[in-house]
Amino acid sequence: QVQLVESGGGLVQPGGSLRLSCAASGFTFSRFPMIWYRQAPGKDRDVVATITSDGASTNYGDSVKGRFTISRDNAKNTVYLQMHSLKVEDTAVYYCNVRLNSRHYWGQGAQVTVSS
Repeated sequence: QVQLVESGGGLVQPGGSLRLSCAASGFTFSRFPMIWYRQAPGKDRDVVATITSDGASTNYGDSVKGRFTISRDNAKNTVYLQMHSLKVEDTAVYYCNVRLNSRHYWGQGAQVTVSS
């Protein structure tokens, strides 16, 4: 079955950095685009970044452009989200996502808390 397992979340001070990982299994990872979402308390789940199946093209939400980088390693079935210059407003649960046959699959989420 499809599994997505996020890791790398935690508590960081404003201006700090974190790298999230999402290990995928149960499908042919290299054939599908991957997406990172985030959801802050009381807010909708929003797209943070997307990456094509071959990693050649990426897109970012306006609020994270220039600070976050999405990447993938198809040999390791893993997608990453490198986050720099973190702000308090980046605090959220971060989820990786894949769409297979019109169905969305989600990981359990990784909490990122930015606080001094």
